[in-house]
Amino acid sequence: MDASTPPLPSALSQMGRFRRRLEGRKAIVFLDYDGTLTPIMPRPELAQVSMEMTELVGELAKRCSAAIVSGRSVETVKEFLGLQKVIYAGSHGLVIDGPPGTGLRLDVGREFKEGLEALYRKLSTALSDIPGVLVQLTGYTVPVHYRRAHPSRIPEVDAIVEEVLQDHPEIRRNQGKMVYEIRPDVDWDKGKALLWIRERLGLSAENSVAFYLGDDTTDEDAFAILDDGDVGILVASQSRETAARYTLKDPSEVGMFLEGLLDIIDGSAGEDQI
Repeated sequence: MDASTPPLPSALSQMGRFRRRLEGRKAIVFLDYDGTLTPIMPRPELAQVSMEMTELVGELAKRCSAAIVSGRSVETVKEFLGLQKVIYAGSHGLVIDGPPGTGLRLDVGREFKEGLEALYRKLSTALSDIPGVLVQLTGYTVPVHYRRAHPSRIPEVDAIVEEVLQDHPEIRRNQGKMVYEIRPDVDWDKGKALLWIRERLGLSAENSVAFYLGDDTTDEDAFAILDDGDVGILVASQSRETAARYTLKDPSEVGMFLEGLLDIIDGSAGEDQI
């Protein structure tokens, strides 16, 4: 956002409005992981969600439909949170796995698995001489983290990634926070995953309010498809161009918001929706 653009209102100041929106409707809550439930860390494995946040998400999932939508693999986020009633959408929504017995299961990227594994090996070798670069294979994505690399080496990282991808037209690269998100070039993203989950749960813009909280550029696909009555919340300490309508500064404010949302839901429904 430029200096002339008014800052987004804090979601914490809008709880009365959200309460009115939920009258006669069910809540469905989508949460990014890194940067939303936990601060961005120097290394991905350090981004462990706090016990307090885990408990909040768990309580939320008991009262309404709740999904974690992450670039990480479903298996990794499941391991970090350990919550049974949550819907997990990993690899930016390419894999969706619902709670036991719900039948919520989708695998969009299976045909790309072998190619992504080969790409991971190529990039790991090609970037091995640049300190601070971390290449991962997370489900159906290959994130290349360069947060810890010296700024002077980042153009080199970019050039190597671009060169390797020239031999893989079926793969695309997206820019995240100090990371290249490399994934299959298919018409599927976090927004499409949100719509699929909502429809499979029998929810719509008429009978539910979707809350989507995320901090990264990949979350813009979800913000952009939300209905007028839904709630997109950017988690960021500074303003930037976004399709979200509200903001929270950091994961601590996310926790405060989820507490407030639990109070609203307890006051209107309080029963399981999955």
